[in-house]
Amino acid sequence: MSDIDGRHLRLLEAILFASAEAVSERELAARLPEEADLEELLRELQAAYAGRGVNLAKAGRSWAFRTAPDLAALFTRETEVARRLSRAAVETLAVIAYHQPVTRPEIEEIRGVGLSKGTLDTLFEAGWVRPKGRRRTPGRPVTWGTTDEFLDYFGLEGLGDLPGMDELKAAGLLDARPALDAYPMPGGPAANANADAEDAAADGDLDADEQPEPLEPGGDG
Repeated sequence: MSDIDGRHLRLLEAILFASAEAVSERELAARLPEEADLEELLRELQAAYAGRGVNLAKAGRSWAFRTAPDLAALFTRETEVARRLSRAAVETLAVIAYHQPVTRPEIEEIRGVGLSKGTLDTLFEAGWVRPKGRRRTPGRPVTWGTTDEFLDYFGLEGLGDLPGMDELKAAGLLDARPALDAYPMPGGPAANANADAEDAAADGDLDADEQPEPLEPGGDG
């Protein structure tokens, strides 16, 4: 490795260490010299930290230093969480993760129940979902997808690391009612007109045209 490449590697290491959150590849590339080979530098840095107490972890197209998986349990502590995700929010997050990009009506169809505005607001404010554009169909509905913050929070390198539906149901994270049998396929039963009792907030679409960037995760874990 040349002296210039060595400086690039040190700069990349410093950028990642200085950030409390995962840093996107686009942001890393913008901070490094133009001639730096980001892909090669990331591989080099990841290999250098492979057997250490912290590892360089990938979450989608973002990177961050994280405690080595075999040591993580030693740093785990139980804390009181002020706000927990409702079952409706967990199910909605699962639908978005497995079917993205997906529209609100499609989420309702897959879950078999109506979706209140508050559910999407909660996930958006946590930084786990964001608008992905509009479907080229009548009405041009907004589509939703997960973020790199979602992957980072749950310790996933990519969407391919998501657990299977059977695992989620066995863990009690998905309701076992018949409507949710639609999860494995893009199309599901017709949406129920009744909104979830636990998400009785006023219904309505988010204004995606003026949607800001997702906020950082709020620790809803």
